[in-house]
Amino acid sequence: MKAKILFLALTLAAAPAFAFHCPKDMKAIDDALAKKPSLSAAQMEEVKKYRADGEAMHKAGKHQDSVDTLAKAMKILGIK
Repeated sequence: MKAKILFLALTLAAAPAFAFHCPKDMKAIDDALAKKPSLSAAQMEEVKKYRADGEAMHKAGKHQDSVDTLAKAMKILGIK
């Protein structure tokens, strides 16, 4: 019983750590954009849209959606 409680407590404590992955991704995108990557106008528009949408989702508490959306921008930019 104690092991189950400990597991649950550790799981709940780790949840906020995943929620804060979004800002790290947003910073990586911003840093890549600051280097003026050679993208087409359409790609640049997509990256900026995904970046803005990801931030909005993060602020709305939709962290998994935010991470997924930011990953699309990162893929276009070649960020791993």
